Parts: sequence; structure tokens; C-alpha cells
Amino acid sequence: MTEPSIRTNLYVIIFGTHTRAGKVFDLCLIAIIVSSLLVLILESIPEVNAQWHQQLHYFEYGFTFLFTVEYIVRLYCSPHPKAYAKSFYGIIDLLAILPTYLSLLFPTVSFMAVIRLIRVMRIFRILKLVRYLQDSNILMRSLLMARRKIFIFFSSVSILVTIFGVLIYVIEGPEHGFSSIPKCIYWAIVTITTVGYGDLVPQTPLGQGLASLTMLLGYSIIAVPTGIITAELSKEMNMHRQLVKCPNCSQTGHDNDALFCKHCGSQLADPDKRIVSGKPSSHG
Repeated sequence: MTEPSIRTNLYVIIFGTHTRAGKVFDLCLIAIIVSSLLVLILESIPEVNAQWHQQLHYFEYGFTFLFTVEYIVRLYCSPHPKAYAKSFYGIIDLLAILPTYLSLLFPTVSFMAVIRLIRVMRIFRILKLVRYLQDSNILMRSLLMARRKIFIFFSSVSILVTIFGVLIYVIEGPEHGFSSIPKCIYWAIVTITTVGYGDLVPQTPLGQGLASLTMLLGYSIIAVPTGIITAELSKEMNMHRQLVKCPNCSQTGHDNDALFCKHCGSQLADPDKRIVSGKPSSHG
């Protein structure tokens, strides 16, 4: 039996979590990611940046160097480098190192390195919390199923705020701070969403009446997208429950994290094994 090659060993450590070395690697990687984000946050504080500017830059370049080496090694040991590069984590890994290099030309771009935080999602694989990712997939599918209704809703709201913006512009005018229709549309959006910054306030009785109507309308329609998403989420969860079948009595309708059948008490398949297979993915 031949010894595993260096490339194979690297793949098991970097992409896998079933070995001790793989878990240690991912936990160290997450610690480095969190540390790099802490440096990024400290750099945005003027007092800290003024005193430790040079040191923070050294830390940032060091973290970027480590992430660059890691990305190159991932491409090297992956059985399908192109598939990894095009995968979700592959793109995130690349975006995690680009801001620092781009900051040499555009300094403020360096703060976009906050995208590294998305890489912490790998902790779901390490701690065997894949079922929670499945729950997030249910939510995402619900949003996708409701996208047409949500689009129609936002289109209707966009038309309403445009109408109210034009009306308040005609009623109040530039003398009361409503100097342009875009600015009035901004006021309508702030008012209909019940945010109410108070930077633009109607002064005339007619304008105040329109503002009151806009606020009441905002309370009336604020529950519409919630209802749409809730209905789709309920439908998706009911559909998902039908996929969890008891091996003994063949009954369905179990929750995703159920361990035993609620009809006969027989043990169900492991929740994690219902979602993913034991074979490690080449996409990390």
C-alpha cells in the first residue's frame, strides 16, 4: 500500500474536518480571521490608528500573506481547482485577500476585508452543526419562492413613495426644506417606513395631514412582506418534514432535528446524515 502524497495529506487537513489535524487547522484559521477583523476594527478608531498605525499595518499585511498562502495551497491540493475557485467559499477566500492589495491604490478599500467574517461559517462544519445550515437553506428557499410577490410589493411601495414625494414637494416646496423631488421621495421613504429622522418636517397643515396619512399607511403595509415570507416558510418547512420518514412505520411529518419517530418511537436517521454524506467536498 502506497503512502499518501503530500497533496493528499494537505487536502485531508485543509478541506476535511474528520481528522484532528483538520479540526485544528480550521480552528486556527478561524482564530486568525477573527484576529484580522479585530485589527481592521481597531484601525478604524482614530485614536488607536494614530498611535499604532504602523503596527496595525504590519499585522494586516501578515494576515493577508497567510491568507494568500492558504488560498494558493487550497488550489494546489484540491482535486478540482477550478471547481473550488468558482465555489462559494473559493470566491470568498479570494475576496478576503484582494482588499489589502487593492488598498495600495485605493486606501479605503482595505475595510472591505470585513468579508473575511463570512469565512467563519466554516465553524458549522467543524462543530457538526450542518443541520443549522440546512435550516438556513430552508429560509433562503422560502425567500426565493416569495421573490415575485416581494418584487410586486416593493414595486407598489416605490410607486407610493414617489407619489407622496411629489405631493409633499407641491404642498411644502423649497421654502420648507423640500427642495427637490428626490429629496421629497427620501422623506416619503423615511416616513412610510416609520423611521422618522426628523431632518425634513412638513410645516403646513396640509403637509402634516399628508405626513400623517403616510405614517398610517406605513403601519398598514409593514406586515405585508412578513406575511408573504412566513407563508412561504411554513410551506417549505411542511414540505421538508415530509422528507423525514420513519424506517419502521414509514410515517412522515417529523421535525428536521427529531431523533425518534413520534408515531412508533423508533430511532430515526442521524440529522446530520440526512443532509450531507460522509464524503468530503472538494469545494471546502
